[in-house]
Amino acid sequence: MSNLFPIQTKVSKAEREQLLQQRAKLIWFTGLSGSGKSTLAVQLEAQLYARGFKTYLLDGDNIRTGLNKDLSFSDEGRVENIRRIGEVSKLLLDSGIVVLSAFISPFKADREQVKAIVGERNYIEVFVSTPLEICEQRDVKGLYKKARSGEVKNFTGIDSPYETPDAPDLVVKTNELNIDQSVELLLNYVEPRIII
Repeated sequence: MSNLFPIQTKVSKAEREQLLQQRAKLIWFTGLSGSGKSTLAVQLEAQLYARGFKTYLLDGDNIRTGLNKDLSFSDEGRVENIRRIGEVSKLLLDSGIVVLSAFISPFKADREQVKAIVGERNYIEVFVSTPLEICEQRDVKGLYKKARSGEVKNFTGIDSPYETPDAPDLVVKTNELNIDQSVELLLNYVEPRIII
C-alpha cells in the first residue's frame, strides 16, 4: 500500500456537479428481499432521469453477476459485497452522478461503513420497511420458499439477521403505500437535495 500514489485530477467533483447542474448523492435502499427496494429504485431513477438528472442504478443481483461474482453469501461475503459497492458508489459520486443502490445490506456496521466511504453529506438512507410475511407472500424469486426448505442457506430474515436502521433518512412502508405513492414520497425527499 505504501507504493500507491493516487493521481489528483484537474477537475473537481464540485466542477462536475456544476457542469451537470446537480448535486451528487448516494440514495441507499435497504430492506428485506421482496420489500420493494429494486422496484422503487428503478421507478425513482426513471422519474429523476425524466427531470433531467444524470443517474446510475446499482442493484444487488446485477453486481453479484459481475463485479462481486466471486463473493459468497456468508456474513464475510456480504460485508465485502457492501464495502465494494461503497467504493464504486464513491467513484460514481466523484463523477457528479446521482447513484441509486438497492441492496439488502442487512448489517448496520456495513451501512455505516458505506456512509463513511462516501461521506455522510452524500448519503441518503432509505429503509424500505416491509414486514417479513409480506415479503414472503411476494417472493417473486422463490427464495423464501427455498430458504424455508433449507435449499438456500444464510438467507436474510430466515437464518441470517437483518438489522433495522436506527435513524434512516426516509422510511417507505410498501405494505401501506402503493408504488405511485412510494415514488412520490421518495421524489419529494430526494429532489430538493440534488438540485443545485
